[in-house]
Amino acid sequence: MTHDVIVIGGSYAGMAAALQLLRARRKVLVIDAGKRRNRFADASHGFLGQDGVNPGEIARRAKEQLAAYPTLTWIEETAEQAEGRKDAFVVTAADGVRHDGRRLLFATGVSDTLPEIEGLGERWGKNIFHCPYCHGYELDQGRIGCIATGPMSLHQAQLLPEWGEVTLFLNGAFAPDAEQRADLAARGVTIEETLVARLEGEADVRLADGRLLQFAGLFTATRVSPSSRIAEQLGCAIEETLFGTQIQTDAMKETTVPGAFACGDAARIPHSVSLAVGDGAWAGAQLHRSLVF
Repeated sequence: MTHDVIVIGGSYAGMAAALQLLRARRKVLVIDAGKRRNRFADASHGFLGQDGVNPGEIARRAKEQLAAYPTLTWIEETAEQAEGRKDAFVVTAADGVRHDGRRLLFATGVSDTLPEIEGLGERWGKNIFHCPYCHGYELDQGRIGCIATGPMSLHQAQLLPEWGEVTLFLNGAFAPDAEQRADLAARGVTIEETLVARLEGEADVRLADGRLLQFAGLFTATRVSPSSRIAEQLGCAIEETLFGTQIQTDAMKETTVPGAFACGDAARIPHSVSLAVGDGAWAGAQLHRSLVF
């Protein structure tokens, strides 16, 4: 069976794209490994109509709605290889089964490279976040810690005072100049230059000099990259961004390989569930147009 579109990645962007195609009665195969980026979070915020809902529940409802369309095939598997060309792509899954498709859509999401700080990983998505629009409100204007990972952390620290009293931990990641320090001071941001030793409690920072600072929540900027190299392996160009790397696409969400498209966190910045859904919906419409014209 040849599918009109094979969607690699069945999270928010992939499902949003699939929905447009299914409503055009196109045959869609979704191959999903089941590892949503926000699987560590208890609630999704800033997504109209779904504010505060568990992200797993949002994904479950969406998948249930897609399943009502008879032209959907869903496989819970990892896509390991893509080859071929426009109108004749082949995707091989981890189980060895090969799937044929006229078009490809990479909606693989991204992986976060976290700062190497003891205790950070197990608190990621629970008490430590990257997006204040998604998680800042719930901190109830309490004390916020921002752990720097590079010069881009300056922007994060400048923005965070909208949600609480901010301490910026430079942690040896960068050194603000005099003008930047003055700007942070004007915003009420405290700069802490002592290195972070580890994280404790829910969102407590233990410094190298032994001090323990307590916060309502912490933010840090991760470096991201597509969670699968399958698009790169096919020959799609990968580009550098302020936050890491992503799959290069044009305005129609087509990659540098004709007939192969990409959307969601793997192909756009910045990142959020609502932005991923919008990007997926646009990609789905453009995929359909590519099949028609």
